[in-house]
Formats: sequence, structure tokens, C-alpha cells
Amino acid sequence: MQGADIRVKICGLRTVADVAAVAAAGAAYAGFVFFAKSPRNLTLDQARSLAHAAPVGLAKVALVVDATDAELDQIVDQVPLDMLQLHGHETPDRVAEVRSRYGLPVMKAVGVADEGDLAAVFDYSLVADQILVDAKPPKGAALPGGNGLSFDWRLVAQRRWLRPWMLAGGLTPDNVGEAIRLTNARQVDVSSGVESAPGVKDAGKIAAFTRAAMNLSPTVPILR
Repeated sequence: MQGADIRVKICGLRTVADVAAVAAAGAAYAGFVFFAKSPRNLTLDQARSLAHAAPVGLAKVALVVDATDAELDQIVDQVPLDMLQLHGHETPDRVAEVRSRYGLPVMKAVGVADEGDLAAVFDYSLVADQILVDAKPPKGAALPGGNGLSFDWRLVAQRRWLRPWMLAGGLTPDNVGEAIRLTNARQVDVSSGVESAPGVKDAGKIAAFTRAAMNLSPTVPILR
């Protein structure tokens, strides 16, 4: 069931204007990427500026890929954050370690291509605060996510796990409503689906995506 209780995450923000657009649209999470190969990668200074621009109530999420303790120390020390998103090959033990070390909620991304991948969702739900169910990247892909690829949503239709979960992978303003209706996801994540070019967010698409996810009329204001 769609409605205003659907929580939206817009990932890969790069400018203060992006943050303002996400906040104005009524999204719940703003994602900052720390991965050098990504067109959405931020420096610590850039991320700190964006985090300070985020209004109260907009959760600031740092996306990292197989980050070392030294890298995470720098990010957490220099950027005010609300959550860490682990989007690499981190094991359940590593997820638990990161969660304990930094005292921040941890979201673990799990790539899904077929039913056999769903066992990992359960395993990670034992140690993470949230699970991001994403499309598994193609073999040899440079990016672990943000590729604009979807998976068969029927694999996760009506699934329940031990922790809150978020649907990602190939979502756009045009298909997010269908994805929510089919899966009953209460949270959705988008990056490339609201861009005009890789790494370039489109404020109109951000607003349209959030409205579609929440099943709101374009004339209905978002109250935070």
C-alpha cells in the first residue's frame, strides 16, 4: 500500500542544491557516496558542507564500499552523519564490527539476481539495522550500485525480514509506484533514476519520484 508513510532515500547527492531539492521533496534520507570510482564520489570537505546544509529530520547516510577503519574514522570524524551504508563485500562479522565501533546505525546492501541471493538478506539482518535490497551488479561492473539496473521484484514480494528493508535498483519516477505495490516495500532508494546525467541530480525528477512513491498529487505540499 502506498502512502505518505513510505520513506524515500535519494542517494549520490553532490551539491547543496541537491540537498535542498531532496528536503523540499519530503525524502527521509540523503545519501553521500564515498567511492572513488563513482561519478557521485565526494571529498570529505564536500560531504561536510552538504551535511551541514541538510535540515533537521533529513537523515544523512554515508555510502562506502569495503572501507577500512582508517577511511571510516576520517568520514565519521569529519562529516556529521546519521547512518553508514555498507555497499561492498563486507561480511556479517564486518558489519557487526562497524556498527559497534562507530555507534551509528548500519545499513547493509545485498545484491539480488535470483532467489538464491535472498539467504544473505537474512544473514545480514542478524547484524545490520537495515537492509538495502538492490540489483546485483553485472559481472565486472565498476560500480556496486547506482547502475540503473533492476531485478525481478517478485522475488521479494511480500517478504518480511528481521530488520526494516529498502528496495533499490533501477527505480524511476515511472516505475516506483508499481514496485511498491508489488513488493509492499515501505522504503525505496534511488540514485541514477533521478539524474539528467551520471552524477547530476534533477530536482524535478527528485520531486516526481518522491510524489510517485508516496502516491501524492503534484499539488499536495510536503510537510516535514
